[in-house]
Amino acid sequence: MNKKLMVILLSISAVLTGCGGSEEASSDGTAKSTVLQVAFNQNEEHPQYLAIKEFGEVLSEKTNGAYTLDIYPNELLGAQKETLEMVQSGTIAMTVVANSLLETWNADFGVFNLPYIFSSIEHQKAIITDPEVTADLYNSIMDDGIKVLAGFHGGVRNVYTSTGPVKTPEDLEGLKIRVIQSDTNIKMMELMGGTGTPMGQGEVYTAIQTKVLDGAENNELIFDDLLQYEVAPYYSYTQHLMLPDMLTISSEVWNELPADVQTIFNEGMTDMIESEFASFSTAVETSLANAEAQGAIITKDVDIAPFQAAVAPLTESLLQSDVQKEIYAKIQETASQY
Repeated sequence: MNKKLMVILLSISAVLTGCGGSEEASSDGTAKSTVLQVAFNQNEEHPQYLAIKEFGEVLSEKTNGAYTLDIYPNELLGAQKETLEMVQSGTIAMTVVANSLLETWNADFGVFNLPYIFSSIEHQKAIITDPEVTADLYNSIMDDGIKVLAGFHGGVRNVYTSTGPVKTPEDLEGLKIRVIQSDTNIKMMELMGGTGTPMGQGEVYTAIQTKVLDGAENNELIFDDLLQYEVAPYYSYTQHLMLPDMLTISSEVWNELPADVQTIFNEGMTDMIESEFASFSTAVETSLANAEAQGAIITKDVDIAPFQAAVAPLTESLLQSDVQKEIYAKIQETASQY
């Protein structure tokens, strides 16, 4: 079934049975369970998929099957931008998206997208799971149709190209590099020396293969899982971003959930995040080993200082609101602890 047909069917389902979900009936015709559809752009082995699946099992168990999750991996329902719009409209219940996509509705989310913002993966986890830092931000776009349930580790992003290793900003000169669809990321790549080209993940392989792009920037899991080492084998540890990915839910769907089910969601997020963070590092090692076995050339001895200096103006220009400055100050204060 193609993506367009699937989206049409889900839209019809949402209209007939309630936004973002469908009701499965028992043999006597009574409602059996509410199925919440979850869009996901990676495969079934990804740590985020596995963590959401585990939470879905908990949700089903604690509601005696009244609520279940149905996860659609591999961009089956579309690229992240498309699925976020579907969540906003209530066509589907949930999706995982890069944090940068939320800047469209609230620029304050951009503070987590700044280059070299976190000192370590543990530092990132401490910040994005701290309610004092995130609670207001995660609920800030409820009126726009989107609630953020939790933040995932989205990996450490590095540059990979079809042309050769990237060790300095000069190595990116003249190269078109795929970035996430956000102004912040386009500007970041420009400052790093390249030309940022926004594009859905499903188009990247062919774009590099046909020379529309010279490369991309992402974590090791994407590099391996989507076979992008076949067309851009030079993977260089620029370590420029540690973007969180956000699990979002339709505000309309959320508001229609009974209070006890909302509590199950809120309490379940903690275990889900712990599971995802714990398994991500193992997945990175596996992906790197596989990519190298297939001929990828991994360059880890990259001096990131010139890149940090190059993107520093971006941090200064983006810290505009009091919320951004407050969160940024908290991140800076805690960096040395991790």
